[in-house]
Formats: sequence, C-alpha cells, structure tokens
Amino acid sequence: MRLSQESESRIIEMAWEDRTTFEAIEQQFGLNESDVIRFMRCRLKSGSFKLWRSRVTGRSTKHAKLRRSDVSRGYCPTQYKHR
Repeated sequence: MRLSQESESRIIEMAWEDRTTFEAIEQQFGLNESDVIRFMRCRLKSGSFKLWRSRVTGRSTKHAKLRRSDVSRGYCPTQYKHR
C-alpha cells in the first residue's frame, strides 16, 4: 500500500494521540495495530519509537473495546486552556 506524505503524517499524528484508537486508524487507512507498529518503527527514529511504544502499550484509550464509554475523540475541556 502506497501512502501519500500527508497520509503518513496523519497516521503518525493519530498514533501519538491518546484518544485516537487503533481501530480508527484501521478504519481510515486500513492499517491494523500491528501494521501501525511496523509503520511507526520504520518512520520514527529509534528513540522516538521506543518512547511511543512505551506510551501506547497498555493504554486502554487506544483500543475501542477497552476504553470507558465516557472517553470520546471529541473536545476535551482540559486540552485547550486559555492563558
């Protein structure tokens, strides 16, 4: 599967986002969790990949079946605070 640079950038962005599930990435780009892991391993520097893997491993919000029902991809009131 050949992806545009914009699509690759968006996949990386979605993979880093806590509230974006692997299922959402699969639905949009056709990459399941193991495909996303391989994708990230190839595109990130070694240290960045290790940091990302430690961050998403065991994170329930990255899996639709494991997340609480009150967690959504919508607006998070604590994300954008006025300064």
